Amino acid sequence: MQSTTYDFIVIGSGSAGGVVASRLSENGKYTVLCLEAGDKGANYIWTIPPGGVVYLIDNPAANWRYESEAHESHGSRPIYVPRGKLLGGSSALNGIIYNRGQRIDYDTWAERGCPGWSYKDVLPYLKKIENTDIGTDEFRGRTGPVKVTVMSKLSPFYDLFIEAAQAVGIPHNPDYSGASQEGVAMAQQTGYRGRRQSTATQYLYPARQRPNLKILQGAEATSLMMEGKRCVGVRFRRDGALHEARATREVIVSCGAANSPKLLELSGIGNPDILRRHGIKPVHELRGVGENLRDHYAAILKWRFNRPGLSLAQRGRSWGLLLEILKYVFFRKGFIAQGNGSLRVFAKSRPEVGEPDIMMIVNPYIIDLKGGQGRRMAKTEGFFVYSHGQRTESTGSIHLRSSDPFAAPLISYRFLDTDYDRKTAILAVRRAREIVNASPLKETIAEEMQPGPQIETDEEILEFVRKSGNITQHMVGTCKMGSDPMAVVDERLRVHGIAGLRIADASIMPTIISGNTSIPCMMIGEKCADMVLADAEAAPPRTPQALKRPSREAVSA
Repeated sequence: MQSTTYDFIVIGSGSAGGVVASRLSENGKYTVLCLEAGDKGANYIWTIPPGGVVYLIDNPAANWRYESEAHESHGSRPIYVPRGKLLGGSSALNGIIYNRGQRIDYDTWAERGCPGWSYKDVLPYLKKIENTDIGTDEFRGRTGPVKVTVMSKLSPFYDLFIEAAQAVGIPHNPDYSGASQEGVAMAQQTGYRGRRQSTATQYLYPARQRPNLKILQGAEATSLMMEGKRCVGVRFRRDGALHEARATREVIVSCGAANSPKLLELSGIGNPDILRRHGIKPVHELRGVGENLRDHYAAILKWRFNRPGLSLAQRGRSWGLLLEILKYVFFRKGFIAQGNGSLRVFAKSRPEVGEPDIMMIVNPYIIDLKGGQGRRMAKTEGFFVYSHGQRTESTGSIHLRSSDPFAAPLISYRFLDTDYDRKTAILAVRRAREIVNASPLKETIAEEMQPGPQIETDEEILEFVRKSGNITQHMVGTCKMGSDPMAVVDERLRVHGIAGLRIADASIMPTIISGNTSIPCMMIGEKCADMVLADAEAAPPRTPQALKRPSREAVSA
């Protein structure tokens, strides 16, 4: 493909964008360009083993390493915001946890003005993604590109924790992606035979030899090309030069919840007051662009064991780590072969709650954070728990920091701003303590290290969470779907008021998912591709002759 004109342009190769680009090029009828700002591929050394995430979380070669603004709602300090900067986007550096969320999440979207997005509507796409022998055919897919497996129990700790959870009324649930999410279980993961499966490995790499698909890495979008109220292409920087690419049919923005609103604003789409503040001429007013930012927010809880053999601490250091490396290299086993957050709990904060509103991430070791960014396994024989509310209500925003397209976005989180969020955050800590204080787990505990037994009242717990919490990297909502005045896209993911432009990524979620976001984003990508292809069959493309002549820079791309 020598031309710089394509039928479709997909900006971003992450959990949604990689799926969209692969599916749009699948039938061979359409030419597709997929742009990825990162220059690292699926064979980058640290993205292959799931345990390599510790070398990605603060790695500028593969991570945008954003920071939020400081705000009193999270202890008047900035929050570290890692985002993937490599082929596959954040699916190439996340903890590879498979988690769809709950039926109530999608039904809520449909009830809020997003027809076609109920659980019944999205289930076929969730099944289309996966290939697993977990659960039943009613809920699980058997032939999709992403293999889903269950993490192994690498320590007796897991059974102790599961039994303690059952002792306080939380059932063991062998498939939290089935009929009900509630329960305690080993985590499901998108890892197979010790290798990460991202949209790069499972969608784009199998498709990259198609003559109608062009994947450009190291290509950072600077603005959308607009002709009146129609998007006709994209400008981007690659190898130090500026280029243009044009689309005869559509442009699909899949830059993620952090960068999709930024790209729209750089293109003159958004709140006119914000655009003018940065010297950008408004093209189309959409005041919801960059608003409605949501994420999960949790403080880390730590306990120390009173005996050896339960923690994985010694396997992550010195000779123990060397043994784990050898185990991984020769057998693709051990903790390096597994994702992060190997045990999951989905619980109700109180009996009257209809569906689980608390999620816990549990690992039998303790993480030492360096400034909230880098991380390493501590020497202490213990375990940690992240316990947080699932369906948070508090919202922040993401907007331009300046008119410089290469400047990081201005991320303004607001956490614990509603009574519901504050109450659930407190109950999440109490619920985790309840499990740890139950037999047979309690007999193995030497001490609660964090927050510590001195933190007991609701006010003390809330202050602890506020001052020491961090995001679980599930940002959503900044270009939300709907029909209200603050909605950015409609139920077919078309940007309101702009022809030829859709958004497909976590930014379109009206509310946050009860769990991790990578798999729901892949579902969004699958559903978006189907809608785009259906519309393409119904409408002829604009002819290349109707498009402006490409620039010399565009031809060189």
